[in-house]
Amino acid sequence: MEEKNFYHLLKKRGYIEQVTNERELANLFNNQKVTFYIGFDPTAPSLHIGHLLSLMVMAWAQKFGHLPIFLAGGGTGLIGDPSGKDKARPLLNEQIIRKNIFSIKKQVSKILDFKKNKITILNNANWLKKLNYIEFLRNFGIHFRVNRMLSHEGIKTRLEKGLSFLEFNYQILQAYDFWYQFKHYNCLVQMGGSDQWGNIVAGIELIKKIEKKNVYGITFPLLTTAEGKKMGKTEKGAVWLDKKLTSVFDYYQYWINVDDRDVKRFLLLFTFLPQKEIEKLAQLQGSEIKKAKEILAFEATKIVHGEKLAIKAQKASKILFNKNQTIKKKSSLPTFIISKKEIKNGIL
Repeated sequence: MEEKNFYHLLKKRGYIEQVTNERELANLFNNQKVTFYIGFDPTAPSLHIGHLLSLMVMAWAQKFGHLPIFLAGGGTGLIGDPSGKDKARPLLNEQIIRKNIFSIKKQVSKILDFKKNKITILNNANWLKKLNYIEFLRNFGIHFRVNRMLSHEGIKTRLEKGLSFLEFNYQILQAYDFWYQFKHYNCLVQMGGSDQWGNIVAGIELIKKIEKKNVYGITFPLLTTAEGKKMGKTEKGAVWLDKKLTSVFDYYQYWINVDDRDVKRFLLLFTFLPQKEIEKLAQLQGSEIKKAKEILAFEATKIVHGEKLAIKAQKASKILFNKNQTIKKKSSLPTFIISKKEIKNGIL
């Protein structure tokens, strides 16, 4: 492997936005097998490209022998995280959340190694729903200061437009999640998107106050394209990891159509290719950059959908955009069947 230290690899490839106590954190990953967690609130039946960065970090961690915890927010998903949102999420019922978790687990199993002792899958509903409200306030609420919570950027932004007491509780519950996993799974690090910084710090401070122990946090950058747009957003909407919501062909096309300026960065973040190989691809200029984009599209599609479907999408793309290529009857291109009657009726 190109790097011996997991933390150094994350830093070199651009996965890190902010960390707490960097020197201790780097030594921690260098000297022992570390258990860390990333939470995913099941607000939809699929994750999208925005979640892929977190999944890539978990996959890299497995390669280094560390133990990721994939935490499904069956409990916190009932509340909704106000961080990074300009308005409250629609409240989902428990049945929908359970279905979403089932679908997401199936999806993630294609990206992460689900073998025993390689990953821990948890659902925070298993402990959050058992909490006694008064007891919880006495034992944990006492450690939070409202003025401190109000200073966090995600809360400050929402206060101007309206923040419910329900959502205001989210940070306390996420901090409790970190404490619970520290106590029961020896979880020492929480990771998440840059909008989770306040929530992560709240958990670190809670564990410090109750357990007198040091734990750590890492956030990933909010990814935007070279044009300044949020990554994974297209005219059709979000780019989903579920092929029922975003076809494998469309998923492949998203990557092959990225801006030339984003190719190197996306190769580092969304493939397992060695950094030396990526540096060579980054040197390609003009029309040659298409080769690098094809490699990016193939590797990124292979990680999410598997090699067979990635090859199929690659062939379909070459058929569609190669003027000299004839389309065979049974090609790998996406098709839509229209009856003769519909054609005669014309466009309504």
